[in-house]
Amino acid sequence: MNDNQLLRYSRQIMLPQCDIAGQQKLLAARVLIVGAGGLGSPAAMYLAAGGVGQITIYDDDEVDLSNLQRQIAHHTDDVGMDKVISTRNTLNQLNPNVQVMAIKQRLTGEHLDEEVKNADVVLDCSDNFATRFAINKACVSFRKPLVSGAAIRFEGQVSVFTPGLNDSPCYNCLYKNEGEEMQNCATNGVIAPITGIVGSIQALEAMKLIIEVGETLTERLLLIDGLTMNIKTMRFKRNLACPTCGKL
Repeated sequence: MNDNQLLRYSRQIMLPQCDIAGQQKLLAARVLIVGAGGLGSPAAMYLAAGGVGQITIYDDDEVDLSNLQRQIAHHTDDVGMDKVISTRNTLNQLNPNVQVMAIKQRLTGEHLDEEVKNADVVLDCSDNFATRFAINKACVSFRKPLVSGAAIRFEGQVSVFTPGLNDSPCYNCLYKNEGEEMQNCATNGVIAPITGIVGSIQALEAMKLIIEVGETLTERLLLIDGLTMNIKTMRFKRNLACPTCGKL
């Protein structure tokens, strides 16, 4: 690290759990973020500010005026711009030393597999079941840690899956790949700060995974009720009959 980096990340470096060795791990890390919306915005911004060396972000949407209430990586002048480009611009302003790969595309199939394979940590910041299950399957296949988040109305949830380690469950152990499509903000609404809370927790869990410190949300589902400010965790185990990870 050079002098500017030592100063920029000094408040993290002074933490004994991080120190210079941990910061160097962050600088060398590659994080894949799927979704540049309400969750992807704060997650990407904190990861960039914290010094993650390479952030690859996928989203196939453009910035809409209705996004600005919660998707804080985008600004009024960005309306009509590709979300990934708007996000990249914001991350570059926060920390020009971070390499940001911005791809306007829905991440699927072999391309998804390749990106997951090359990532150190994957953040699922998407808003539909089909994408979530596809990301989970790829992470299980390549045994990559996955940080999954969701937010709607006043409610949020976060979990971490580390396939192949410590008998971790996967997303499919928690949710069955069947039934109705996931409810979304467009049809149910969402209070702005809950997306920031969830996305920030996703960034924190990703950094803990990279630095290899603390206890992550593996085998736990963090549940946040913003109306009552009740925050609790629910423990769950790996399903040995899971169609995705049951044979690991």
